[in-house]
Amino acid sequence: MTEPAIKEKIIGFMASNGLRVTAQRQAIIEAAFSTDEHYTAEELLERARQVDPSVSRATVYRTLPVLVQTGLLRELDLGKDQMYYDPNYASHPNHNHIICVDCDKIVEFEDYCLDVRESVIAKNLGFRPGAVRLRIEATCEQLASTGTCARRDASGVK
Repeated sequence: MTEPAIKEKIIGFMASNGLRVTAQRQAIIEAAFSTDEHYTAEELLERARQVDPSVSRATVYRTLPVLVQTGLLRELDLGKDQMYYDPNYASHPNHNHIICVDCDKIVEFEDYCLDVRESVIAKNLGFRPGAVRLRIEATCEQLASTGTCARRDASGVK
């Protein structure tokens, strides 16, 4: 279930920008923020249609940039052929990602020492730190040690 504060902020943003808050958009908002998993636009469409079967693909693709503009959803390029969306950005704006190249699992992490080091590097090079997006591509330890990965085997990836 989407937190009321998130829904309220998005609806306020849409209203202040002259955008209608339709039943389809409400279903998209619900689907987008009722998970902590990263998703693609097509995965969001599937989730939104579970809330309201009338949600159209076009409405999802038109609504996603609006959700990103609110600052509550982050668009991520994870090195795949499509963009992913991170619904955890509002509650954890300084997290980073590890992406398994074997099974496509996305793991979020925060590290205070890494944050400090990034700031020191930027300052030493004459910059003021701003947004930092760290993406680590890694191989699955489970696959390396056992020869199988439950996520990979279940999804049919690779």
